[in-house]
Amino acid sequence: MIRLLLADDHPVVRAGLRAVLGAEPDLVVELEAATAEDAVALAASGRVDVVLMDLQFGGAQPGSGLQGAEATRQVRAAPGAPHVLILTNYDTDADILGAIEAGASGYLLKDAPPSELVAAVRAAAAGQSALAPAIVTRLADRSRIPEGRLSPREVEVLGLVAAGRSNRQIGQDLFLSEATVKSHLVHIFGKLGVGSRTSAVASARASGTIRGV
Repeated sequence: MIRLLLADDHPVVRAGLRAVLGAEPDLVVELEAATAEDAVALAASGRVDVVLMDLQFGGAQPGSGLQGAEATRQVRAAPGAPHVLILTNYDTDADILGAIEAGASGYLLKDAPPSELVAAVRAAAAGQSALAPAIVTRLADRSRIPEGRLSPREVEVLGLVAAGRSNRQIGQDLFLSEATVKSHLVHIFGKLGVGSRTSAVASARASGTIRGV
């Protein structure tokens, strides 16, 4: 049996997942978590093989509170950690790359067909990559057209700019100096062909690099 932990702050979503996954003979929903903190704690219990992790909990803004990507990183850092499968509504470059870099085995959107979700859970449990076809295409496009693309760190910086963080606050969040943050912004402006923070955020949102409003 593949034992699962459902980590999502919406009870209706968890109930739907339980119904879909619980109908499979080799899957069992062992635990549920409504917060990222609870997900990390329960994942360390040794009672689950795969964590289905949402990216954003409690409606918090990016940069505030423990969210899915960092929770994934913490889960995967523990000895004998379960695999993590991201299941979310968000499909920006920042979210996808952040989750993969955090150690997620797969990334699916919540509108994925049940059969695709079940297959992804089984693949993750087997230690295989479980990326939705749309995500695979997105990453392939990114690798084919590197010019003008923001680096993962630049995407992270710009995401915090979009959340209203100052350079000093961004530096504190990412453990960077203000000078380094400014340097990243200069590179971002150059790659996007813009001259202001507002224009950079608008451009990145339009291209799907960071989340929209």
